[in-house]
Amino acid sequence: MTAPSTFGLSSEARNLHWLLTNLVEEVPGLQSVAVVSSDGLLLLSSDPGHNAEARTADTTRPAGPKGSAADLATIVSGIGSLTIGAAKLMDGGGVKQTMVAMEEGSLFVMSISDGSLLGVHGSPDCDMSVVAYHMALFVGRAGHVLTPELRTELRKSLESEALGSAR
Repeated sequence: MTAPSTFGLSSEARNLHWLLTNLVEEVPGLQSVAVVSSDGLLLLSSDPGHNAEARTADTTRPAGPKGSAADLATIVSGIGSLTIGAAKLMDGGGVKQTMVAMEEGSLFVMSISDGSLLGVHGSPDCDMSVVAYHMALFVGRAGHVLTPELRTELRKSLESEALGSAR
């Protein structure tokens, strides 16, 4: 995974990038990490180079999720919506976290603030308790800074990055 560029971003945006980079570096076995807004848009990811690839039509690449953060954002948004609906039907209150254990990996989704989500795709050998602990640290630190203005700035940053890599 590569560190995202933070040139020209506000101190809050740079801090959020630093938190994400720290999460990726501190936790062994993470394959992809994405921060998704309440409306399902990718705000921040562990592999920005793959975001532009995911936005372009590539007929040589088979369709479906391949582990990039853009694909992860789609999955996280869907799971977040599904679990919120289930919680409402069950009168269960707000959804704090969701974990999907698979034969070849794990998927973790945790609420950040006002509908934003943190999604992590882990390898089969990742320690799920360590992943959940570090995700909770990220959420605790990021939740109060992820304002509507910051979400807009992060989204614009990703869009300009995609335009730059398309040229």
